[in-house]
Amino acid sequence: MFPKYRYAILSVCLLSVFCFCVSSFAQSDESLKDASNPFRALHFRPLGPVGNRAASIVGEPGNPLVIYVGAAAGGIFKTEDGGVTWRPVFDDQDVAAVGALAISPVQHNVVWAGTGEPWLIRPFYPMGDGVYRSTDAGKSWTHVGLEETGHIARIIAGPHNSEGAFVCAVGQAYRTQHERGVFHTGDGGKTWQQSLFVDENTGCSDLAVDPHDPQTLFAGMWQVDIKTWNLNSGGKSSGVYVTHDGGATWKKLSGHGLPAADHPLGKVAVGIAPSDSNRVYALIQDSTPSLYRSNDGGATWTLVNESHLPSERSPYYTRFGIAPDNPDLLYFPSVSWSVSKDGGKTLADDIVPAGGDNHDVWIDPLNPERILDANDQGANISLNRGKTYEHITLPIAQVYHVYTDTRIPYNVFGNRQDGSSYYGPSNNLELGFFGGQIGAGDWKSYGGCESGFGVPDPEDPDIVWSGCYNGGLDRTNLKTGQARSVEVWPDAGYGWAPADMKYRWHWTFPIAISPFDHNKVYVGSQYVHMTTNGGQSWTVISPDLTTNDKSHQQNSGGVSFDNLMTFDGAVLYAIAESPKQQGVIWTGSNDGQVNVTKDGGKNWTNVTKHISSLPPWGTVMNVEPSHFDAGTAYIAVDLEQVGDYNTYV
Repeated sequence: MFPKYRYAILSVCLLSVFCFCVSSFAQSDESLKDASNPFRALHFRPLGPVGNRAASIVGEPGNPLVIYVGAAAGGIFKTEDGGVTWRPVFDDQDVAAVGALAISPVQHNVVWAGTGEPWLIRPFYPMGDGVYRSTDAGKSWTHVGLEETGHIARIIAGPHNSEGAFVCAVGQAYRTQHERGVFHTGDGGKTWQQSLFVDENTGCSDLAVDPHDPQTLFAGMWQVDIKTWNLNSGGKSSGVYVTHDGGATWKKLSGHGLPAADHPLGKVAVGIAPSDSNRVYALIQDSTPSLYRSNDGGATWTLVNESHLPSERSPYYTRFGIAPDNPDLLYFPSVSWSVSKDGGKTLADDIVPAGGDNHDVWIDPLNPERILDANDQGANISLNRGKTYEHITLPIAQVYHVYTDTRIPYNVFGNRQDGSSYYGPSNNLELGFFGGQIGAGDWKSYGGCESGFGVPDPEDPDIVWSGCYNGGLDRTNLKTGQARSVEVWPDAGYGWAPADMKYRWHWTFPIAISPFDHNKVYVGSQYVHMTTNGGQSWTVISPDLTTNDKSHQQNSGGVSFDNLMTFDGAVLYAIAESPKQQGVIWTGSNDGQVNVTKDGGKNWTNVTKHISSLPPWGTVMNVEPSHFDAGTAYIAVDLEQVGDYNTYV
């Protein structure tokens, strides 16, 4: 349990019904004190559910009591009693995603934090605003620059100077830019030098320093471009780079056992064995994941492993740790947790999994028995070299959408990333030890899965519709506990290019219930599908309401494919029927198309050309029909994934 934050804070991608309330908190504290501000009386309160995604982790060397965990979208949590209690130490900052953490080896109260999530595979991940530094063990933080770097994957704290650090920045994955690569400071972040810049499409995915020669560093450089319709991971600029003069000059390594210089590669992880500087490893996204080993400090290399386990879904994972006392002992956080005891040649079959969907690993340089793992369920702590793990759950849940039912007090519904669907009470009226507070046990699952919408029936709150990727759809009866799959087209599309699918589905496809007939439910692929019999059968009531641009429906992933409904630029994202006039239905797509029908789907009109000043290829996140006029609707459009960060309403 958490001493101050006993329950998880709901971290949400909010629907328009909540937008006005939440947007007010983006204003200054002074504006909230203004008597004319209608939102001044509103405040946040923690509801739940518990969980989940930790992006980075670091411990104080030699001190098993102190650990910092950086969340994918929940700031930084710290423990000072070995994981018994945790407290948030980053909530006052203006950014939620912490992708990299480092503690100064020479002054443990100096902590560095790199913001922005570096694990990029889904349509949504928070961007950062640079680097933060604490000189009092996380009690206070100072923003120290690199605002434009977007996503920071690694920070190397100076081994002999607490003011020094190297930063490995992926960059803003949605646009070309110069502010990516490797940066260095020697004065605590007052000034920065760009140590390694390859090109405007290539950032840094990993960085390692030789503990015996801090002038020698290896960098994994990653050419990546992400759009709504494609994660293009890889290119000729990706690869392993090395410096032997503290970053003044760098050289790309190719040949001598590594792939040729013009061979396209994807994401790259690098590591130097702390006990043997001549032992260097590189884990590289290629047509198959490839682990290379050097026994001579990077002069020559040997391909030692091509298993998918160490780097399954390479654009997402690709990281490893090396035991401080054994250059042959490697830990691979990925979809599963794998270990090699023979320098990468084979994977051991006698290990205890640390967790699932693992991202970051840290091994105490002063105590190799102590291993920390950050994953999509929280964090894991081992004090016996991985024989057993203690699992830590923090209040950092990522919830896609929020709906409420009609009960009193009402329940709150949402689908939690890398978890399940959850619903819980807005108020707990029961008295007892917690005095009516909402506890973890008050939250329950209701079908569907990690992604998507959870929509309760407005007339029968025991019935809930919940989505999942690949077009998965459940209809759950909360009273009986029965959950039934009612998906439109029960065909597994994993691995297929969207263009080859009968129906294309967004990772979080829209679900809407008619305000006039609660038995009439709509879901969206590239079409609008309707059921009136609880999902027993479905009728297509629209043409393709997207641009149907086939170039935006191809394989995603880059040098190795990763088709999991996360990147398709021609699917519906929003459906809403007017509460004023039956049959007036609006849709919005993730390629910027807005359509409307006035007769329940018999005829549709594309009104996109009537939206002035709207750039192409945006995602229509919400359509909110007016509650007062049947012809009026509001839309919110997100163009972040095409490099446009402006607001469009």
